Amino acid sequence: MKIEEKIQYYKESLDVFDDTMDKYKYLLDQGKNSKKFPEEFRKDNFKVKGCQSQVWVVPVLKEKLLSFHTDSDAFLTKGMITILSDIYGNNTPEDIMGADFEIVKRFNLEIILTPGRTNGVYSMLKEIKKYAETFSKKNS
Repeated sequence: MKIEEKIQYYKESLDVFDDTMDKYKYLLDQGKNSKKFPEEFRKDNFKVKGCQSQVWVVPVLKEKLLSFHTDSDAFLTKGMITILSDIYGNNTPEDIMGADFEIVKRFNLEIILTPGRTNGVYSMLKEIKKYAETFSKKNS
C-alpha cells in the first residue's frame, strides 16, 4: 500500500469509533500488536526529542526503501509511533518526503490526545521526515 492509502486506512479505522475512549483503545491496541524492538537500538541517539514519553525511531535503509524500528515506554505513544512507522515505512526516502505530514489534523488527534502528546506526535513525524531527508541526500 502507498502512504496515502495507509493514511486513509488508519483514518477510516479511527472514524469507525464514535466514542473517544474507543479511539484511544484502538491506539493502545496498535502498540500492543507492534513488532518487537531490537534492544541494541535502545540508545539515546535514536530517542525522539520533544515527546513526554521515551520514543525511539531507528531508520533502516534496505534496497532503497526506508523503514523504521520503533518503540516507546508508554502504550498510547507506542501505538501512535507504530502507526506512523507503518504509514511511512517501507517507502523510498523521496516518497516519504513528498507525503502528507498533516495526519494529526486528518486523524483529529487533538480530540483524543492531550496537547503534550499531540506535540509528541509532531516530533515523531519530524524525526521520520528528517531521516527521509538524510537518506535521500545519501542516495543522490
